Amino acid sequence: MIIVSDTSPIANLIVVGQIDLLPQLFGVIVIPEVVYQELLANGENHPVTQTVMAVSWLEVRSVSNQSQVMRLERDQRLDPGEANAIVLALELKATQLLIDERLGRTEAKRQGLRITGILGALLAAKRQGLISAIRPILDQLIGEANFRISKQLYDEVLDLAGESTAH
Repeated sequence: MIIVSDTSPIANLIVVGQIDLLPQLFGVIVIPEVVYQELLANGENHPVTQTVMAVSWLEVRSVSNQSQVMRLERDQRLDPGEANAIVLALELKATQLLIDERLGRTEAKRQGLRITGILGALLAAKRQGLISAIRPILDQLIGEANFRISKQLYDEVLDLAGESTAH
């Protein structure tokens, strides 16, 4: 099983103190060099940087096809982390790509990649009994990590988790 990740799922889970879910769910997570640099961009004293430097389950890899990366950045308007993560996932024939941004998800699907994001990871963690509730983590993501989610998707995720707001 090869799992490649973009920057935001890792950074957001670190911010809300749930980063240990990733290795529990997926084992080793492969990230492109650009994503690694994005995760370290806030400086050595930032919690994201400190966590990324300390964990043993992140594997940094180089992306070979830089022309494909540049094409995705130019033609699909993807940021460097998304473009590199998609190309690396294709190069490694990854089992799954962890990505949250809509443009990146759309392009990854178009390229035939299986994707999930932070919400899918939280649902899997709940199904596997790694967390007891998704709602407090979702609320924390929205409040502390500036995670954007529509009211409809928020309700849908809670419904799938068996934490529906409907009475």
